Amino acid sequence: MNSRSKTVLMHAFLSLFLYSALSLATDSKETQRTVIGNIGLKTPESVEYYAAEDVYLVSNINGDGLKADGNGFISKIKPDGRLIKLKWIDGKQKNVLLNAPKGLAIQGKNLFVADINLLHIFELPSGKQKHSTHIKGSTFLNGITPGAGDFIYVTDSGLITGKDGFAPSGSDAIYKVWANGQYEQVFKDKNMGHPNGIIANGTELTVVTFGSGEVFRITASGKRQGLPKPPKGGLDGLLKLDDGRLLISSWGESALYLLNKDNTYSILADTLDAPADIGFDTKRKRVLIPLFKQNKLVFLQL
Repeated sequence: MNSRSKTVLMHAFLSLFLYSALSLATDSKETQRTVIGNIGLKTPESVEYYAAEDVYLVSNINGDGLKADGNGFISKIKPDGRLIKLKWIDGKQKNVLLNAPKGLAIQGKNLFVADINLLHIFELPSGKQKHSTHIKGSTFLNGITPGAGDFIYVTDSGLITGKDGFAPSGSDAIYKVWANGQYEQVFKDKNMGHPNGIIANGTELTVVTFGSGEVFRITASGKRQGLPKPPKGGLDGLLKLDDGRLLISSWGESALYLLNKDNTYSILADTLDAPADIGFDTKRKRVLIPLFKQNKLVFLQL
């Protein structure tokens, strides 16, 4: 074999090797993402991992997010994506009040659910409704996070029905709600930018906004401190990873952003159409992503 033939053969071998390596890398990445569809979800907004039963709970708006139509429901799903019960909690059931459920949070043996201007509390594991609290002055209760006690924090995104969809109501706020239904206003600012996802670290809160696409902290003294703004907005879900980084879902980017320790942003996962309020499976180290417009869920392995 002459030197030219050897060179051609070597190039062919290298090309085949690089192609195979690239294919393996792509396949490996794709196996980390599982898409669950065609199980009957209707406008899924939030996913919460219920560790006591090792299941996922999914809130379904089922239509207009601002309409008190009594047709919202919460689904119960196995970690492998199989449906346990589509309408585990059903707004059409007797003795259940559920309109357009959004954020979910589990605190102790209570499931807290944000629903327009109501904060519902359901008993766990039965799913029986304990009571509902009307948050006066609120218009679009949305994101929820557990607090360090028998209470949760919930955001009011400050939206009402407008001519072309949603319109500002000026009620942008954050509330603290106890399991007995008592509540208090923690922070209010009509220029907050439509707060959505929220997490608590002691008495300090971190919030992302759907309207202005901002990320900020609210200190224990009630002061607002800005954090780096992501490239695109429509920010919805918010999680804090074990290493301290923030994970944020963005409708504008159709992706999950990571806010790194050096205050830069990177994309963890893209091509996610309208990723809403994300959850986290602590057992499997898996991000749970509801696709609001697609009626699907995405499980993303970390």
